[in-house]
Amino acid sequence: MTSTHQRTPAAEVVSRPGRWLALCVLVLAVLLVAVDATVLGLATPYISEDLKPSGTQLLWIGDVYSFVIAGLLVSMGSLGDRIGRKKLLLTGAVAFGAVSVLNAYATTPELMILARALLGVAGATLMPSTLALIRNIFHDPRERSLAVGIWGAMASAGAAVGPVVGGFLLEHFWWGSVFLINLPVMAVLVVVGAKLIPESKNPVPGPWDLPSVGLSLIGMIGVVYAIKEAAAHGISWEVAAAAVVGVTALVTFVRRQLTLASPLLDMRLFRNRGFSGAVLADLLTILGLAGLIFFLSQFLQLVQGRRPFEAGLAELPAAVGAVGAGLIAGFVARRFSVRVVVAGGLAAVGLALAALTTLSPATGYPMLGTVLLVVGVGAGFSFTVTADVILSSVPKEQAGSASAVSETAYELGAALGIALLGSIVTGVYASFTAPAGTPEDVASAAHESLGGAVESASALPTAQARELLTSAQGAFVDGLQLAAGIGAAVLLATSVAAWFMLRGQRLEN
Repeated sequence: MTSTHQRTPAAEVVSRPGRWLALCVLVLAVLLVAVDATVLGLATPYISEDLKPSGTQLLWIGDVYSFVIAGLLVSMGSLGDRIGRKKLLLTGAVAFGAVSVLNAYATTPELMILARALLGVAGATLMPSTLALIRNIFHDPRERSLAVGIWGAMASAGAAVGPVVGGFLLEHFWWGSVFLINLPVMAVLVVVGAKLIPESKNPVPGPWDLPSVGLSLIGMIGVVYAIKEAAAHGISWEVAAAAVVGVTALVTFVRRQLTLASPLLDMRLFRNRGFSGAVLADLLTILGLAGLIFFLSQFLQLVQGRRPFEAGLAELPAAVGAVGAGLIAGFVARRFSVRVVVAGGLAAVGLALAALTTLSPATGYPMLGTVLLVVGVGAGFSFTVTADVILSSVPKEQAGSASAVSETAYELGAALGIALLGSIVTGVYASFTAPAGTPEDVASAAHESLGGAVESASALPTAQARELLTSAQGAFVDGLQLAAGIGAAVLLATSVAAWFMLRGQRLEN
């Protein structure tokens, strides 16, 4: 099935002056969100030591940002279509900078979770706006493919810059400094973006339906919370209630969209098999990757003993592979086919994750670096092409809503990945046996998280501390191996699904 959005008429293919400069400003926002996500992984041991969160609170700090952003992306994408994507982007940028300060100076786990949630609200305004603006700035399909590739490459570059810059800051300043780096980037984005980015919106948008906004938010957070809690603590009446509320809200949301003259999200978009296939591929790919990447930073630091800056550099191959693949993905997809590139990329990531089932505390860097490079190349090919498919499948007036669906799949996948795979790692880890004679308070802190084990072991005699750490690190690696195996199975299954769902899909020429 080919894209329902036909080749743009020649009259519309007008080279907008300054479009590449405008793209440079747009990718600053992408860079920022990506840096923020990866910096948190490196800062986690320091946050654990300073704020002393429980294992559950630590997971909330890691994923509440994704929960909130997933719940609001569709609403914000639709709002941008209505009030103007540039206006929403710049407003969100100012809010993102302000809330970053709150993150930096959080003094309790509860305040940190709240700050991350507010950052999610601001972040929800940034991502769909950037992709939708690219759809409206670049009318030529090949130029748009390159622009989307650069957009994706900068997200990957952020994933690389985050650990390196974050690692440097963590070695020289307190952990809150990793959030303050958002401020200068935001300042440049707002000042330069106000001049260079053209405004765009749906010329006949209709009203913004507030009941739909509430249903979307309640539905997404309810469902994700239920999955997270069930994975961590098993089924309970609270989990069941959250699931029922979430599913009911989402079903009501879908029904309401089908009856509105101007829906928040046009459900007819999903009738396009290419659009649906691309969204599903994004969701399941990130689900398979996110939880693992979240814990890999802790493995490099707390198991292998690397400094934060060194751990950041160790993760560079993934970003290098993703940047390179993203820039040539459009060309390769036109040379071969969309499904070859997407399914092949997903299969490569799945096989790389399968290799991590052999991980051990003594695993050498050549193996880890190779796995990360393959993951980066596979993800770079897949994500860039699926974003292009999603954007080219809809009229440009609906670019915000379509971009929001793409980003929602990404963020929901990240939240579910950290919740499900993270809970697997945490569950396996918590089952380790502390050495005989370990004080009860030390053993309790050690079982909360690996960071807690490293900190509490410092109060023990050297031999006993070494025994406790060896046991804790071994359990953590066992959990990582299991999570890697499950992630690999998800990615390989997604590769097969993408092969069938993207059959006949082509990028515009």
